[in-house]
Amino acid sequence: MERIGVSGAALIDIDGVLTVDWQPLPGTVAAMERLRAAGLPLALVTNTTSRTRARIAAKLAGAGFPIGEDDILTAPSVTAAYLREHYPGARCALLNSGDVREDLAGVTLVDVGEGARGDVDVVVVGGAGDAFSYAALNAAFRHLQRGARLIAMHRNVYWRTSEGFDLDTGAFLPGLERAARVEAEVTGKPAEAFYTTALAHLGAVASETLMVGDDIETDVLAAQRFGITGVLVRTGKYLPETHRSATGTPDHVLDSFADLPALLGQ
Repeated sequence: MERIGVSGAALIDIDGVLTVDWQPLPGTVAAMERLRAAGLPLALVTNTTSRTRARIAAKLAGAGFPIGEDDILTAPSVTAAYLREHYPGARCALLNSGDVREDLAGVTLVDVGEGARGDVDVVVVGGAGDAFSYAALNAAFRHLQRGARLIAMHRNVYWRTSEGFDLDTGAFLPGLERAARVEAEVTGKPAEAFYTTALAHLGAVASETLMVGDDIETDVLAAQRFGITGVLVRTGKYLPETHRSATGTPDHVLDSFADLPALLGQ
């Protein structure tokens, strides 16, 4: 296999960059193999909240990606670290579609609809889906009215599936904030806490690291604000109109993750 000359480290989004609905995009497995052969330190960083790190690693490995659990950082795992540091011992009401409790180790969790009056300290909002019913959202609202803090794993408005775009947490979170008159603390991308954790995980510095994503604001421009080189790919949720109206300019734009080894080879 041809080796490529690279230095530094890479943070790589998963959904829309490597896969769509967990199916590899053309050329992405081969590109990842080339990065591994080059010895590039990398981490897959994702706001996905429907699967644990272990399940994501197994799914990607089954599709041919040379990836293990230690290579993956998720919004839930970063959220757990944030909660342990800033809200130790707090009772946290979780509103999330998908079971990610394994990645929330060390956090005391209750379902958002549970808990007696006043015994929930933090409402943790993950990814949207069938769990985001009126009853669940209203229960979260009532906890917030009683003084609970609001932590959101991300603000993504939509994500791409094989059938098109689906609504995500960012379509619901502003309503909770406005109704309860609170502002969420965000722990996933594009929050500084997420990128700081990812760099520490790799032992890398921002100026020698690049971030590859399909979301120009959340993945690419957010990383650039923290001194990381931003690489936008035209796959996944990428839309030309979103690119044109963005608040900044990516450092690099590629048609696909498959083109990343060539970029690094420069």
